[in-house]
Amino acid sequence: MRKSLYMNILVPLDGSKYSEKALLHACDMAKNYQSRLILLYVVEKVISVNPLDRKAYLEMLRKVGNNALVKGKKTATQQGMDSKIVLKEGNIANEIIKLAKKEQCNLIIVGNKGLGATARFFLGSISNKLANNSPCSILIVK
Repeated sequence: MRKSLYMNILVPLDGSKYSEKALLHACDMAKNYQSRLILLYVVEKVISVNPLDRKAYLEMLRKVGNNALVKGKKTATQQGMDSKIVLKEGNIANEIIKLAKKEQCNLIIVGNKGLGATARFFLGSISNKLANNSPCSILIVK
């Protein structure tokens, strides 16, 4: 039996409709290639003036991330796919690249936009960094 082109597909989620659309594409591809799906949410660590505010803010982002992952896993299950969920903290692009290497991913599927204007600003640099540093192919879903 021939080994699949895309044994491990990584799908970074952010809770946006664009990442949900990317997840649907990933589920379809995973079915066709009999791939394993890995869903990732990265909590972007930010520096704030007050350490107490930072702690509360990070906790809120962790909850948002867990909700996005649970929703993503539910979507994957409804599409007939099992998935592994991972929550990381740090620089978004770096964490995506590190996990793709660790899990030996063959494909990363991302939405073309994130949440809000700030996320869209960062997505440009994230997708650019992924395109230049990813250990595998990237599919950007519009």
